[in-house]
Amino acid sequence: MLGRTLKASTLGVISSSDGLCSGYIDFNNCGYSSVYIFSEEEFMSYYCKVIAIVYVEGCNSAKLVLTPDDKIYYEPDIRKKLSKLNLNIKKIVCLYEKSCGAVVFRRLGEELRVLLVKNRNGKYWSFPKGHIEEGENEVETAKREILEETGLNVIIYADFRETGIYRPYGKITKQVVFFLAESTQSSVHIQLGEIDDFEWVTFNRAKEVCRYENDIRVLDKAQNYIYNNIYK
Repeated sequence: MLGRTLKASTLGVISSSDGLCSGYIDFNNCGYSSVYIFSEEEFMSYYCKVIAIVYVEGCNSAKLVLTPDDKIYYEPDIRKKLSKLNLNIKKIVCLYEKSCGAVVFRRLGEELRVLLVKNRNGKYWSFPKGHIEEGENEVETAKREILEETGLNVIIYADFRETGIYRPYGKITKQVVFFLAESTQSSVHIQLGEIDDFEWVTFNRAKEVCRYENDIRVLDKAQNYIYNNIYK
């Protein structure tokens, strides 16, 4: 159902400030199903995309969230809009996901080392990152995730910002934002249950170990940025 385009109609405005309406969809005239639609217009019909499936405690069926345009909403945005309903939300599955992290480096004399981590459920080495939470900006998410996953307090170079878009499975679209971050610490304390292992490696070694083309591209740009802007 996620990502499908359906004919939907609004029934009433729940919150005009949040652009939230109640509505329904008709599955081939087999019956109506109530949904939430991100719109400010009452009694309108649209072709909408299903952008989230919401599971609520004590409710036997999940609720669909739809939008009639091409706007992208991430989980914190959806939770904020649905907060007017006072739902006891157990889980939200979103069409669009966003993570923020950083290429973390430290200086070792005249040499540089890059921090690579291996997620518990992952097969590949990459950089510390995690999902953005409500009320956070991208830099705040990156700093929090690095601290949680590695125990490192870092300096973020926010003018270095690289993004990647990928679809690892199904129709879910993931956006990842990477900054550059410097650590003066070498001691890493991984987050058990989230991270399996870590290594401080040279940039050249990191490019050999990383499997994703986007990660290698980000490493190249990070290395150039350091030598052109920090070490110049």
